[in-house]
Amino acid sequence: MNTDEKNSSSSLVNTTLKTMAKNILLIGGSYGIGNALAEKLSENNQLIVASRTIGSINSENVNYLSFDVLKDDISNFPIPELLDGFVYLPGTINLRPFKNLKLETFEEDFQLNFMGMVKILKAVLPNLLNSPQASVVLFSTVAVKVGMPFHTSVSASKGAIEGFAKAFAAEFAPKIRCNVIAPSLTNTPLAERLLGDERKKENAAERHPLKRVGEATDIASVAAFLLSDESSWITGQTMGVDGGMSAIKI
Repeated sequence: MNTDEKNSSSSLVNTTLKTMAKNILLIGGSYGIGNALAEKLSENNQLIVASRTIGSINSENVNYLSFDVLKDDISNFPIPELLDGFVYLPGTINLRPFKNLKLETFEEDFQLNFMGMVKILKAVLPNLLNSPQASVVLFSTVAVKVGMPFHTSVSASKGAIEGFAKAFAAEFAPKIRCNVIAPSLTNTPLAERLLGDERKKENAAERHPLKRVGEATDIASVAAFLLSDESSWITGQTMGVDGGMSAIKI
């Protein structure tokens, strides 16, 4: 193959990649699962990462926006007219006995975990409908399926997400797919209080059939799959990425 043929071939490949590239909006994404997902997606997609802190990925394909879910209106930010993907990552882990939880905690968890998602999703719905088939990825928790003590607040708000996702997927099929990932305890900054030393990590690992806690890349890999065309026949599902906790006992 001569130089001209090589250049032509390279140009064809680059054009194909650009054609396949998707516009994806990540709400949250500067650390933990969101950052791992942004790293996976950034090579071949155009990402808008809206979060309170600016992430560290140095790529022309990643545009960071300083954004607070509870205070800001996404309509005031530069979002592409066509969105192929939407991921809502903010969440809370308030694990306390029910008798010690204040009503305000339930309200705060619901606002961040659920209402913040609804507000933003409503705002970008026209953008998603401009895509040939958009994908929405939301996050729940294994504690919705498996009753766990001290999880009443987080399970309530995350359970709302699972119910919402099924109804949303039904309403907007086939134009928009909507799926939920329900992780178990994952080694991220959000879970630092629960996994702060080796003893805590070992104890948490033993509760899972696969004998380890999740890593951010475990969850991000499934999210990237659900955003891709490879999952184009999947919608309305809650996928447990939980080391087997929700399905088996050993």
